[in-house]
Amino acid sequence: MFEIGVQNGGSTQMWKHYFGPYAKIVGIDLEPKCKSLEEPGICVHIGDQSNTDFLSSLVAEFGPPDIVLDDGSHQVKHINATFDLLFPLMRKGSVYMVEDLHTAYWPEYGGGLNNPLTFINRSKNFVDALNAHHTRGALPQDDFCNTVTSIHFYDSIVCIEKNNTPRGSDMIGPVAPVWEPRLK
Repeated sequence: MFEIGVQNGGSTQMWKHYFGPYAKIVGIDLEPKCKSLEEPGICVHIGDQSNTDFLSSLVAEFGPPDIVLDDGSHQVKHINATFDLLFPLMRKGSVYMVEDLHTAYWPEYGGGLNNPLTFINRSKNFVDALNAHHTRGALPQDDFCNTVTSIHFYDSIVCIEKNNTPRGSDMIGPVAPVWEPRLK
């Protein structure tokens, strides 16, 4: 698990407890004092989440994460840069979450209502990409369409799940008959 933005700790220890003793939690933060939060099963690396070389070095060291929780800078350009690098590398069955997306509506974070660059608005478009198989060719059936199984929207959070098996147009088969109870 990559947790971007560990601040004062607590959550890294919570994830370690939740996932068990074999989990590897990788905390990422700008603040050097966060390094003091390391313990067995928890590594903390100091660096900028929007620095693709830094993130690539973590993927090289730990492999692609199974879970990403972006609770970092909350800046639109940082969220996008992080997602654009990490999400395509993640294996099927993985989960990518971005927290505190209320900042997508705030100009000081690079956001604003209906700003097409915010992760909120990108995620709205992901809904169409998720359903590209059903658009009769109007949208391309790309890697996102073929590997994402669900997108969840919560207050200030978007969660995207990759599926375990590829999806495709062959998933549409005959429609099953409607179940009707038998009357005696």
